[in-house]
Amino acid sequence: MSKSNFFHNNKLFDKSNIALICILGMFTGFLCAPALLSISMILYGVNGLWGIHPSRWFRNTYWIAGVAWVAFYALTWFWSADKEYWSIGLQVKLPFLILPLAFGFTPRFTTRQMQIFTVAAGLFFLAGAGYSLSFLIREPDKYLFGYRISHLLPTPSRNDHICFSLAITLYIVWCVYCWPWLQSTAVKWITGILMTILVLFIHILAAKSGIISFYLFLALWGFYLAFSKRKIIGLIVLVTIPLFIVFAMKYIPTFRDRAAYIYYSFVMAEAKDRTGNYGDIGRIWSQTIGWKLIKEHPFSGVGAGDMMLEMKKGYDRWHPEVVEENRLIPHNQFLIVALCSGIPAMLIFAIWAFMPLAWLRKNRESFFMFTVWLILMFYLVIDTGLEVQMGVFVFTVFILLFKQQLPERVQNES
Repeated sequence: MSKSNFFHNNKLFDKSNIALICILGMFTGFLCAPALLSISMILYGVNGLWGIHPSRWFRNTYWIAGVAWVAFYALTWFWSADKEYWSIGLQVKLPFLILPLAFGFTPRFTTRQMQIFTVAAGLFFLAGAGYSLSFLIREPDKYLFGYRISHLLPTPSRNDHICFSLAITLYIVWCVYCWPWLQSTAVKWITGILMTILVLFIHILAAKSGIISFYLFLALWGFYLAFSKRKIIGLIVLVTIPLFIVFAMKYIPTFRDRAAYIYYSFVMAEAKDRTGNYGDIGRIWSQTIGWKLIKEHPFSGVGAGDMMLEMKKGYDRWHPEVVEENRLIPHNQFLIVALCSGIPAMLIFAIWAFMPLAWLRKNRESFFMFTVWLILMFYLVIDTGLEVQMGVFVFTVFILLFKQQLPERVQNES
């Protein structure tokens, strides 16, 4: 058999199989090897676009809107003094230029591929959770005390506990979505055990983003079931929410101490504390300073390269008492885009961010698509997610993975 016939006939080199390998490479890179994450994204893009005429690219309006707001970001090179900071920010956003197209031209998972991905990704997250818990097991007193001052357990993903916990929550949403397609009893048992352990872990880690996202999903899922033909199951899901919280407060000390710290931070906010030492207060100040700067540069922004520099100047003007290490860029992706590139760019970004709502129909796939979109919108509103590689991965891969599960007719319309 010739080499060309071998590649043509070998199912291992089927486009969807290569895509599966690349996605698993992305998840591995997300946890422990950023370089592998970048390489896997590139390979997924090459595989997805292989043999696709560029004229077909422009039928993907989501991709066009993404290119538009990233282009505004890139144009700020002309009025950014710090070219290196600009370059780093632009490189992080390059997946928006290729992954929407690649996912759009890649066939959805087969049932077998879905099972492989679900189990493999779950085992990856289990290994990551084990890594974090190993610190608590080795030095329990040190890390339990750390939770009283908002020092969380180390995590994979460059110690980004927000991205890591958010990715675990979105994986749990995926497991619930694909449960009907898990045909093997063994796979269902493995998936169920993985979900249970990971739910327990996100309560032990107690990262606010992951916890809030998890309970947001439970609430939405419970109402979805309650208003469908499975009302009893929906009510059971809704009842488990307060039960989970009570159980965690009573038996998981890291969760309890984390909740106490959050309450204390709001007490300090009411006491007019202005040190910026409390995370939630510092995020709010970063947003207010960012908005004041946006009003001074509404059309062109300050330039993506100079965002941090201008924010430090803003702190000098409005909150000089905040120490250097607590000075942040705006913890809201919409404000970041407006600050970097101006309000017109932010409006395009907003259109791009809300565009997934146009994909929704009255079906089960759309419920899970909406849930994932809402969780990711929450992420964009409270953090700087699309300014870091890990955040870009979580946003793009999960929203596009669930989009890929929508009925083919809806995908073509979008």
